[in-house]
Amino acid sequence: MKRFFLFIPLLAFVAVVILFNQNIDNDPSKLELARKDQPVPAFKLGELYNPDREMTPADLKGEPMLLNVWATWCPSCRVEHPYLLKLAKEYNVPVIGLNYKDDREAAKKWLEALEDPYRFVIFDPEGRLGLDLGVYGAPETYVIDAAGVIRYRHVGVVNEKVWRETLAPMLRNLKMANANGIEEPGT
Repeated sequence: MKRFFLFIPLLAFVAVVILFNQNIDNDPSKLELARKDQPVPAFKLGELYNPDREMTPADLKGEPMLLNVWATWCPSCRVEHPYLLKLAKEYNVPVIGLNYKDDREAAKKWLEALEDPYRFVIFDPEGRLGLDLGVYGAPETYVIDAAGVIRYRHVGVVNEKVWRETLAPMLRNLKMANANGIEEPGT
């Protein structure tokens, strides 16, 4: 019986290795999106710079766009920010900000210091819209089609690889479908 106890550390180590290998292939950026192919949920929130301007899902229609969830407390958002600026300035990508569970003044100062890549920023201090979208944390970026339907969610930092391999082809296809009057799937 005493020999059995000698193998307990070995068994524990094997169990840890098995659990590690099972989870190593789980890419957090590929988390399931419950709202895929559904309209952006109803909301009424103020704009970051103008609290009196009421933002609704109607503001997320008209052209395919990115909806970027960010916050000043999010270190990964700071990493992602220069690339969002590049997308907005060099590629003229419509990027809308969703400031998530943040302080309005801190968010405004952050954008003033780092530049603002967003066409406008929805201010969601309590995270209600984020909760309805199924946000796990920041940063997250949603691809929204011209009809205001959520087509994709990327969890994590948007960088060159994510842009080229995933987001750019999606936006390009949505823009072509919109320009040709083709009904997009799920609409």
